[in-house]
Amino acid sequence: PTVFVRLTGCPLRCSYCDTEYAFKGNNLLSIDAVLTEIKKYNTKFVCVTGGEPLAQINCHILLDRLVKENYQVSLETSGSIDIADINPGVSIVMDVKTPSSNESDKNLYTNIEKLELKDQLKFVIGSKADFDWSVALLSKHPTPAEVLFSPVFEAVKPMQLAQWILDGQLNVRLQVQLHKLLWGDEKGK
Repeated sequence: PTVFVRLTGCPLRCSYCDTEYAFKGNNLLSIDAVLTEIKKYNTKFVCVTGGEPLAQINCHILLDRLVKENYQVSLETSGSIDIADINPGVSIVMDVKTPSSNESDKNLYTNIEKLELKDQLKFVIGSKADFDWSVALLSKHPTPAEVLFSPVFEAVKPMQLAQWILDGQLNVRLQVQLHKLLWGDEKGK
């Protein structure tokens, strides 16, 4: 089990975004209040996500506190904001925006070289063109991070993406949105 801390706000507007409800909100909590809420759950895993969490002024402070409290912390980010100053105890999951997102021009490719073995580089694949673009990008920007290919929900079938990966003999992992397979596409819950 993982506690997800979803921060509000995102400078991007990806065509396949499934968290538009996180674009705005008014549930302001102090970092202490967030930590109190997390402690209600019996898990050491915390994922800070958004929107785009790095767009929030106190995100780094939250990440630092979570690491100090001995949580295993991951950060889901679009990679459109510099990741250089993220606490080294945080595992970064960076989502490179593919062309079908309509936001690929916002990718900060210098972030890829900052990823480490503990991190993940994710490509959300909405079409065969996205797949081919992602493969080409990986050849230009090799990374020690684990690489994930994830199908856009109901746009590319997971089985089709798996076949493309196998046909290309790619050293990447297929990632599906498990929460949607288990509980359906319940936005905002």
